[in-house]
Amino acid sequence: MNHSASTPCINICEIDPVSKLCRGCLRSLDEIGAWGRLSEPVRRRIMAELPARRPTLSGAR
Repeated sequence: MNHSASTPCINICEIDPVSKLCRGCLRSLDEIGAWGRLSEPVRRRIMAELPARRPTLSGAR
């Protein structure tokens, strides 16, 4: 059985200076820091919201 927590991390850890989101996973620093303490339903809710954040990255197309 796999007990690992769901994560959107793709090992591209670079914080966008404008949006303050990770360019790889699109999470905020607060979300990244709290990730291990969040429940699985909360992680999944955040992950569902991530694609909509891409346009907020500086230089996004």
